[in-house]
Amino acid sequence: MPTTAEKRATFRKLHEEGFFIIPNAWDAGSAARLAALGFRAIASTSAGAAWAAGKGDGELGRDAVLAHLRMLVDATDLPVNADFENGFADDPAAVGVNVALAVETGVAGLSIEDWSGSAMYDRDLAVERIAAARAAIDRVDPTVMLIGRNENFRAPGMSASESIARAVAYAGAGADCLFVPFMLDHGVVAELVAAVAPKPVNVVVHDYDAGIGALARLGVRRCSVGGSLAKRAWTAFDEAAATLKACEP
Repeated sequence: MPTTAEKRATFRKLHEEGFFIIPNAWDAGSAARLAALGFRAIASTSAGAAWAAGKGDGELGRDAVLAHLRMLVDATDLPVNADFENGFADDPAAVGVNVALAVETGVAGLSIEDWSGSAMYDRDLAVERIAAARAAIDRVDPTVMLIGRNENFRAPGMSASESIARAVAYAGAGADCLFVPFMLDHGVVAELVAAVAPKPVNVVVHDYDAGIGALARLGVRRCSVGGSLAKRAWTAFDEAAATLKACEP
């Protein structure tokens, strides 16, 4: 079994060139199955983790998420990237405290987003939060990757140019990888890739088709799937369970 240090080194190496898919697991079984299929890293999913616990996305608290991350890390030899939501705090110093706890779970990377749960953070505050996360990581283990995440889709009035400006600012504040969910227009994606180069870009995909290859050709370094794998699994479960229930006399 690889050590935590080896997993983190492997994860960083994956981001240096080429392209890879990083599927999102939600429990030990899904993590083990994804590893068996040959994926080279996995990510957690806040939605999938919450659904597995019988809750809605965003309803798991910090300690529950930390326990979930430890479970995923223990379930696989693959590097794990944590969906760490907004760091479970608004204040940059508190974000730093929580990020340090996340690093201690053994994850190889973690994302911090600029959505509080009810509103977007002002850009300056969002940058301070990324800088605080970077400083916290560096105090524990600087090899852990920090992903700066702009929740553009939650703010209908936010332009693509503002998202790109935020990504550039997050990169400057210490983010190793940049992520703007649901930014799928190829021209905008190419602009984002160029704006933050040489730092890598993550794009989330929900359609598992040739479009993924097209994103790779644009210079995207990795594609995650968010909660879509978990959603597909639960949809199939619900359909099968409904069929079963219908058989009851």
